[in-house]
Amino acid sequence: MVTIAFNVKIIEVDKMPYRSTEKTRQKKDAKRTAMMQAAVQIFAQKGYQAATVRDIVKAAGVSIGTFYFYFPDKETLFIHLYEETADFLLKAMLQGVRTTGDMRHKLIAGVEAYINIGLFEPAVVQLLLVGGVGALPALAARRSQFRESLVRGWQRPLDEALAAGEIVAQDTRYTAEAIVGAVDEVVLNILAAEDMEIAAEASLDGLITFLLRGIGWQGELKG
Repeated sequence: MVTIAFNVKIIEVDKMPYRSTEKTRQKKDAKRTAMMQAAVQIFAQKGYQAATVRDIVKAAGVSIGTFYFYFPDKETLFIHLYEETADFLLKAMLQGVRTTGDMRHKLIAGVEAYINIGLFEPAVVQLLLVGGVGALPALAARRSQFRESLVRGWQRPLDEALAAGEIVAQDTRYTAEAIVGAVDEVVLNILAAEDMEIAAEASLDGLITFLLRGIGWQGELKG
């Protein structure tokens, strides 16, 4: 199973009369991580507006006071969580796209990385694609940055493929935007399926073939 390693930052208060032990810090880290992992599930299930702090602390097994020790409000937690999960998904996708081989191999690796996260951590993808869309104005800029990073992640190998003569002449920026949109739509349909693994298997080949044709791939569609 894929596990998101949330960055944990504990602020030590200067005026505390004692120095926190390593064991104490580990307990604090564990509580914060538990709240963030619980929040992914809650926000994905209920959406930003319907989710409450009480829902999150109940799922995490901590108190309301513990929540406010780490986060001033629900909005701050959601924005931080969105940034963490966006970075996680982006790194996984880019790792696939940067694999060795031609554009066909890069396309398959990048799409499979995205779909695998959807299968093993569906709440993460739900959070990024559904959970906070339109619900939080403060999130708009961060969402735009995430989408732009995805597009640029696809545009780079497209530029390389164009220079190598692997694809037909085109505006790779538009093509990259189309790839991002197509993959998102297919992944959302997979997440909505009764059996996600079967849906993923049924969708993958068709999606790859569609994308290869869409980018004007000059090689064999199957390999």
